[in-house]
Formats: sequence, C-alpha cells, structure tokens
Amino acid sequence: MKRLLKNLGFWIIVTMLLGVVVGAIMGPEASMFAPLGSVFIQLIKMLVVPLVAVSIISGAASLGNSRSAGLVGGVSVSFILISTMISVLLAFGAGFLFNPGSGLDKSTILSLTASNGTQPTGETPVLSFWDTLIGMIPANPIEAFAQGNILQIIVFGLFLGFGISALNPHRREKIVAGLNSILEALVWCVEKVMWIAPIGVFGLMADAVGTFGFDILMRIFKLLWVVLLASLVMLLVVYPLFVMTLSKVSIKTFMKEMLRPQLIAFTTASSMVTLPVNMDVCENKLNVSKETAGFVLPLGATINMSGNAIYYTLVAVFFAQVYDLDLTLAHYVSIGIVATLGSIGQAGVPGPTLLVAAVLVAGGIPIDGLPLLYALDRVFDMIRTVLNITGDATCAVVTERFVKKNN
Repeated sequence: MKRLLKNLGFWIIVTMLLGVVVGAIMGPEASMFAPLGSVFIQLIKMLVVPLVAVSIISGAASLGNSRSAGLVGGVSVSFILISTMISVLLAFGAGFLFNPGSGLDKSTILSLTASNGTQPTGETPVLSFWDTLIGMIPANPIEAFAQGNILQIIVFGLFLGFGISALNPHRREKIVAGLNSILEALVWCVEKVMWIAPIGVFGLMADAVGTFGFDILMRIFKLLWVVLLASLVMLLVVYPLFVMTLSKVSIKTFMKEMLRPQLIAFTTASSMVTLPVNMDVCENKLNVSKETAGFVLPLGATINMSGNAIYYTLVAVFFAQVYDLDLTLAHYVSIGIVATLGSIGQAGVPGPTLLVAAVLVAGGIPIDGLPLLYALDRVFDMIRTVLNITGDATCAVVTERFVKKNN
C-alpha cells in the first residue's frame, strides 16, 4: 500500500476519476478547475520544442558519421508509413463491421453544436503530398522554433545533426557531450512537471464532464469502444507480430517492459511526456543502442501516430454513418490519405484534435458535429497515445535489429 501511495500513476488515475465525479456534480461550474489543466498542459508544451530539437540533433550527430545512418532513417520511416497505413485499413474494417455511427440522435449533435457556438466555418484545407513535403522544410528555422512547427524542427535538426557528425572527432565529441547534458537537464524538467500531473488531469476531466454533461458523453460510447477495439488489435496483434518477426527482442520481455511507459502515456495523453521513459526502457531493458533510440524515438513521438490514424479514420466513418452518407471509393481513398498525412503531422502533446476536420472535408462529410467529440477528446487521446508510444518502441527494436545485422 505504501508503494502504491507513492506511485504517480496511481494518483493520476485517482484524480482523473475524481474529476469525472466533480464535473458530473458541479456541471458547468466545474469549469473553474480548467486553469489547473491549462497550467499543466502549458508546462508540457514549454518543454516539447527543446526536447525534440536536442534529441534529434544529438541522435543525428551520433549516427551521421556511421554507415548505419541511412539504414536507421530508411528502416524507421518505412516502418512508420507501413504501420500507419495498416492502422487506417484496420479502422475502416472496424467501422464497417460495427457501424458506430448508426442510431445516434442527429438532433443532439446539432443542438450541442448550436449551444456551444463552435460550429466550424469555411473550408478546411486538405494538403497534397507535395504541399506536406514542402511544408516540412523550414524557410526560417528560427521562425519554426518560435511557432513550434515540430516537423520543420525535425528536418532542421537532422541537417544540423548530420553537419555536426561531419566534424573531426575531437570537436564532434565535445558538442555531442554538451547536447546530451542539455537533454538530461530537459528530462529532469519533464520529471518535475509530471509531479503536478494529478492536479492537471483533475482540472481537465472536471471541466470536460462539467461542460458537456455525463449523458452527452455516453452518446458516443459506441465510437469510443470501437476505437478502443481497433487500437487493441493493433497493440496486441499487429505490433507483437512486428516484434516477433523483425526484431531480436522476445515478445514477453517487450510487453512486460512497455507497461510503465504505457501507463504514463495513458494518464498524460502525451507522447512527448512519455518520451524520456520510453527512451529509458528501450535503451536499458530492450537493448536498443543509445544512438538508435535517440534518433528513432523522438522522430516516432512526432510522426509515428498510428493511434491518431485509427481515430481520424473511425471518426470519418462514424459521421458518415450518422448522416447516412453513401461514400464513394474516391471518398474513402481521400479519407485514408489525409488520415495518414494528418496523423504524421499531429504533434505529440495532448489537446483537441482539430486535424480531424480535414479528414471529414476530404470525404465530403459534414463537420458540424465535431464539438461532440471534443468532450471525450481526453479519453480518445489517452487510448491513441498508448498505441503511438508502443509503435515508437516497436520501430526502435525493429530498426536496431537491422542496424546490428548490417554492422
């Protein structure tokens, strides 16, 4: 019991449940607790950009002078694209099989939208492949850092890291040592922020339940459990198959050691907050080299979002069924492409998933029911974050096997 009371994850779960109860009792007045959640999220966001930048630069600088660099990048990016496409196909299958949007009261969605005054207006731009690719290249790296554009920061970090790796060993080692020291300091900051996580989670849950009401939350429970089911198939079937067939890590060891980062991911709904824990597990428990982990995991925490891909796709299927729309093959292809690109572009921090609007527009689906999903966005976020960080670790152990095989 003493160990349990000292466990941060335990208190996060307790305060999350307490927030649900307080929100249900107080109703809209529970919004008074919203600033507690906002402070927590703001502290997380404060650390995201420097953590990603330093991790990527350090990882690229360590790898760039070895013959493994191109292999690590090629294997990890290929894994991310393949697993994301599998996630989209899995979500389509779950949506067609269980019909989560059938039987939902349309008037409830429309009245909720009107009462909140949050109906999206105008067209949400759907980026093409080339628009997305060009948008990843920062015209001004300083501006990318100021705006928190994670994809552009990663591209710049990779170039700078490989540039550092090209220096003579004496100069390179000093810079890498400095970067690693900064990274350790940032990890310390993240660990301290996590101690106020129970308070922040309480504020977030109380505000969500109090604002939208418990009955409204239950109306999309069917979508919630279908998302959960599809995520579990990816988590317990697809990723274990990758681990068993493409890595040297036993599936028993992998599943056991991933429990700690999965708990952090579930309670914080943030891939970035979980990143230090995930790196520690991969390096010290799953035998992934520091160079590979430092390169693959920060990259994966930003663009390896299979959980988001499942969510985006199922939301599109959900609303298509709510409005009884007969989508064409072209619509489904568009939804799949935008869900893949959108998930890759989603930052690894918790918050409302506004990019889902682009997926709906791609399928010609009305977007005026989206505010209904924001009520449970925190719960959806927790589910998909667990899947995302598990995919990052899977990518790391798979990449490590190919690196060792070719060295």
